[in-house]
Amino acid sequence: MKFATRHISVRYEFEGKPRRKNVWEYPLDALREAIINAIVHRDYTISANVQVEIYDDRIQIWNPGKLLPGITIEDLYKRDHKSVIRNRLIAQTFYDIGYIEKYGSGTIKILDLCRQQGAPSPEFQEGFGGFSVTFRKDVYTEDYLRKLGLNERQIKAAMYVKEKGKITNKEYREINTISRQMATIDLSILVEKAIFIRTGKAGKGIAYQLTKLTNK
Repeated sequence: MKFATRHISVRYEFEGKPRRKNVWEYPLDALREAIINAIVHRDYTISANVQVEIYDDRIQIWNPGKLLPGITIEDLYKRDHKSVIRNRLIAQTFYDIGYIEKYGSGTIKILDLCRQQGAPSPEFQEGFGGFSVTFRKDVYTEDYLRKLGLNERQIKAAMYVKEKGKITNKEYREINTISRQMATIDLSILVEKAIFIRTGKAGKGIAYQLTKLTNK
């Protein structure tokens, strides 16, 4: 974790409280959970080490040893997936010291932590004789959106969706204090630029989500 925090960026937000809020470009709690999982579930008969690789656009955590029989990559995205433990004594030790809350909940906790920060869902993969978790950088920053030519109303809406998960035409009008027609035009541009995707059926059921942050 010290290695990770030395090589990723952090910004500071002030919300009227005595202490500033540190906002890391990757959710630290999710990174920590992935590293714990890599240590607990790796195959210790393989001489390779757990690896944490940091790139410009992603962080990848890899451990030797593929998933055990009886569980698939698709299962890791399901809340009720089975717990298959390779190293029971190590898992028990991490559970006893409070680093594991519940067996089989690690990947779901990672997904939830990313979702809470509005970060892209991580990718779980098998490859090169091991298992990896890849965290993608959140591209939806205010600076990035301005470079795309979005106006301040649209940027405010994107930040709103990062926090709330979606936005309706009514909510767009409320946060920007504009007419329905202007809101419709703004939202159409966001869809055209592939920042938002439109979901739901015609009428009150229509909402908009960030394209690259839709979760599996």
